[in-house]
Amino acid sequence: MLRNYQQRVCQNKTENTKLFRVVFFCLFFFSAQQDAVFELVSMGFNVALWYTKYASRLAGKEDITEDEAKDVHRSLKIAAGIFKHLKESHIPKLITPVEKGRDLEARLIDSYIIQCQAEAQEVTIARAIELKHNPGLIAALAYETANFYQKADQTLSSLDPAYAGKWRKYLNLKTCFYMAYAYCYHGQTLLASDKCGEAIRSLQESEKFFAKAEALCKEYGETKGPGTTAKPSGHLFFRKLGTLIKNTLEKCQRENGFIYFQKVPAEAPQLELKANYGLVEPVPFEFPALNAHWTPETLNAFDLTKRPKDDTAKPKPDEEVKPLKEPDIKPQKDSGCQIS
Repeated sequence: MLRNYQQRVCQNKTENTKLFRVVFFCLFFFSAQQDAVFELVSMGFNVALWYTKYASRLAGKEDITEDEAKDVHRSLKIAAGIFKHLKESHIPKLITPVEKGRDLEARLIDSYIIQCQAEAQEVTIARAIELKHNPGLIAALAYETANFYQKADQTLSSLDPAYAGKWRKYLNLKTCFYMAYAYCYHGQTLLASDKCGEAIRSLQESEKFFAKAEALCKEYGETKGPGTTAKPSGHLFFRKLGTLIKNTLEKCQRENGFIYFQKVPAEAPQLELKANYGLVEPVPFEFPALNAHWTPETLNAFDLTKRPKDDTAKPKPDEEVKPLKEPDIKPQKDSGCQIS
């Protein structure tokens, strides 16, 4: 019986070896494929972050030019497009589930996309204010931007506060800040339409949101969490809004006392604003197509079994490449960009 068993083992040995080789090859190929997908996603994610950092660096300059403002706007839209492409086309292909609270998780990627859109629209709003566009357009853009920040915050609401607590504080304060802008410019629109009482109520609501944004700025600065801390309350764009609200409200109250004599409503006007211009959409992104030189024959020519078996291929000590120290370039001031 022992002899027969040994014969069967010998007969199956070759077949088992072949099967093992096939399984090993399949596992190796599958693992390599997933590693390649992870590397591709990581590379794309880092490129998107580079665009946000580039935008942050430009936005942090003292005297930003019109062309630089366009670069900030364009860079944030490109970053949003890359994040969106990774989420839709490549992250789902990863065999290992993304850890909760990590950069590649769907909720965080969604927040990156939305925040990039919101920060790009901030450039649009600043441009519209500088060129004194219609207050109705500015109010609508500010309202849409506030909704972007609120949506990003809601996306993170189910995450552990240890991961997203500080980030959510920033999104909350930006929501309040742009709601204050929306009510302020909506008040100007109402005043131009001889609705002075409603304009006063709109400006009062703007004051409330601005005060809340100031309080959240302080809370945000005291909240511990990953990432750098922006200081939006110290920016001229932030401080000018407080002065604008105060002056516009005083004007409305003065005009109401001399001309309109309208009753101030108890309820704030409902903002049903829709911007027809200036809304930001992610720039569509695709990875470059495979070069025509990378044919199956070319790939098959890479035979790892023919690699050198000794260490002669390793660089000699005197041939080692020394790391290049890059200059530490810092923006002239804090840009207020939270992502980067």
